[in-house]
Amino acid sequence: MASPSLDEYDVIFAGAGTSGGVAAGRLAAADPSLKILLIEAGPHVREDDNFVQPAKCLSHLRPDNPIWKVHVSNVSEYLGGRSQIVTCPHVVGGSSSVNFTLYNRAVASDFDDWEQVHKNPGWGAKDLVPLLRKTETYQVAPGKDDIHGYSGPLKVSYGGKFTNVGRDFLDVAKGFDTAREHSDDPNNIYVSNVYGRMQKWIDGMTGKRSDVAHHYLYNHTNTTGLEILTGSLVKRVIFEGKRAVGVEYVPNPVFQPDADKTQVRTVRAKKLVVICAGTFGSPGILERSGIGAKDVLGKAGVPQIVDLPGVGEHYQDHSTLFPPYLATADSFTLDGIGRGDPEETAMWHQQWVKDGQGMMAHNGMDAGIKWRPNEEELKEIGPEFEQRWKEYFADKPDKPVFYFCPLSMFVGDPSSVPPRKYFCLGYFPAYPKGMGHVHINSGDDVHAALDFETAYCRAPEDMALLKYGYKLTREYARRMPCYEGEYTPHHPLFPSGSATLCAQNVAPVSVDAPRLVYTKEDDKALEAHLRKFVVTAWHFMGTCAMKPREQGGVVDCNLNVWGVEGLKVCDLSVPPSNVCANTYSTALLVGEKGAVIIGNELGIKA
Repeated sequence: MASPSLDEYDVIFAGAGTSGGVAAGRLAAADPSLKILLIEAGPHVREDDNFVQPAKCLSHLRPDNPIWKVHVSNVSEYLGGRSQIVTCPHVVGGSSSVNFTLYNRAVASDFDDWEQVHKNPGWGAKDLVPLLRKTETYQVAPGKDDIHGYSGPLKVSYGGKFTNVGRDFLDVAKGFDTAREHSDDPNNIYVSNVYGRMQKWIDGMTGKRSDVAHHYLYNHTNTTGLEILTGSLVKRVIFEGKRAVGVEYVPNPVFQPDADKTQVRTVRAKKLVVICAGTFGSPGILERSGIGAKDVLGKAGVPQIVDLPGVGEHYQDHSTLFPPYLATADSFTLDGIGRGDPEETAMWHQQWVKDGQGMMAHNGMDAGIKWRPNEEELKEIGPEFEQRWKEYFADKPDKPVFYFCPLSMFVGDPSSVPPRKYFCLGYFPAYPKGMGHVHINSGDDVHAALDFETAYCRAPEDMALLKYGYKLTREYARRMPCYEGEYTPHHPLFPSGSATLCAQNVAPVSVDAPRLVYTKEDDKALEAHLRKFVVTAWHFMGTCAMKPREQGGVVDCNLNVWGVEGLKVCDLSVPPSNVCANTYSTALLVGEKGAVIIGNELGIKA
């Protein structure tokens, strides 16, 4: 079994994912004498093309990929009697090493909600935007502004290609939706409801993924006191009284198959333990440590140390659809790379090595919009959403209702569909009302299945948006020149004779063609389809929410776990409410804020 080099460190991070990696890297750079240990469940990714090359993101979706920790939700009537499969990456850098590299930032009111609604001073937009800027070097446009950063460790560009799928979408939008404007920056966090070319966490010079592993961690392991222990799972936090003084950990048999998986080791922390194992991992560590709701701990056989019933609650995600369409043979898509086609992979790899350009330096997403409805569109969404709109959206003009974008690929296991070219019109409701939970079932077995409820499709408000999102995005797809019909096995089975029937190998309609009209029977078929096909966006958060304790909070505004000392949580489990964005930038932000908080407490002036 792998072991750390020391028995005691100044700070221990339980996880080497995105947020924890950012915080640890910043602290190590600011004080190289600080002894920092990160305990990571998965392997290293250093200079591995499978992770460094952005287009390889599709290959990670194969079900036999060992880096994924698979969580299966409870069977849900709201999902047509099925379970939801959710995967979390076990690698250094966490999701930053495997995500789709889409640069998609929250809007300002999302952060202001954290500060004002959930009572977290210092977490509003005015304090957090400088930290967003700190993460990045914005290569998209020259010059400096107060929205983007120009000297940070992570590069932001358009990637190595502008696909015809992305161009088609933006061209159609200009004719199909004349009410909305187009922008050079759809990620201006103070404005939404504009179309634009989407930026990417890809270095525009090298074509490499801008990840945490290489730009916050590996660049400090030889010059500071930062150390990464891989292939190991944190079991619980060790307390002396109410103060955290270390952790217990066990080998991950996936990456240490010869180790005794029952062998428990300990390592101590002089100053601080930081849990950063993510939305699924962090509440589990707390609960196995005796922090949580009494009934949950009792069922799992764990003596309670602190009564904190919010642990594992408030699970939030973006319930998502990726309706696939058949793309023309001349389209630029990632399907060949995702399937591992030798000729196509070799061609794009050669260009990537030569100049950092081409489809290997791409994520398949060239355009998108954070979409906010007008009065007529609100009526079309339906009465189920009316009250939710009034309570959550009406007085916050930057808050969108949807995010949607074209994707130059089939999103899913590439081996599960016929080999050809596809595109998707992916979409998700920005702030679903339904919330679930994540709890342990065993206090001793770190591999035991979780009590996991998603709440996808449970709220009528969410279902109204999912139905409208399908209808709306389909209208863009069927007008795009690259369209050759729906990939019908992944679309609703509308009644025979319906005007909305899906079909393969058909030509696009004109931009000004009439919109499809759905009957009540069509809507029933659509709803049944959505319950069967809705999936995670891998945007889960909230299970260790940063709120007042009496409101179900788990950590305070300084990320301290309520009721104990020397213990913080620093990852996407802490945001108390959702964001309309892919969550990479938000995870980076939590890490940067965590570094500032911890650095101040440790007296690190930098």
